[in-house]
Amino acid sequence: MNPLSAYKITFSGLKEGNHNFNFEVSNQLFLYFKYLEFNNCKISADVNLIKKSNLLEIEIKSKGTINLNCHVSDESFDYDHSEYHKFVVKFGNSFNDEDPEMLVVPFGTYEINLSQQLYEMIVLSLPLKVVHPGINDGTLKSKTLERLKDFQNRKINSKNTDPRWDKLKDLK
Repeated sequence: MNPLSAYKITFSGLKEGNHNFNFEVSNQLFLYFKYLEFNNCKISADVNLIKKSNLLEIEIKSKGTINLNCHVSDESFDYDHSEYHKFVVKFGNSFNDEDPEMLVVPFGTYEINLSQQLYEMIVLSLPLKVVHPGINDGTLKSKTLERLKDFQNRKINSKNTDPRWDKLKDLK
């Protein structure tokens, strides 16, 4: 069974107006897209679909925890995730998902799969540099951090400079 089928919404039988859906996003979604940065995740996505006569408006609110490895210390920790994304689904001659705020699906489409939108929304909500909160407040104790502090202290304490670079300083 395709793991992405859990994120389908069949909208053809729905009346015009608001409709709410809830999806539980697990690590299987990210493994399907070959994204291996998460150790584990448990995210709840609330979807509000507003059906109109010629388009669909979709609002996704996701909240949960993602177990990540710190980019500095490589220690795993739970990252609190919370994100909101809104986009419009229009009907056209061919499929087009180039615009993140508008999805064009072919005429006659009766369901939409939100797996790609959920994947992109969650992955893009992460910071570029994932840092364990214990590093910022000084509570994390690990061998990796101790080694990094030793190297930093060595660099500060060494006043020996390369004479080739000293000549460049004279250009100022």
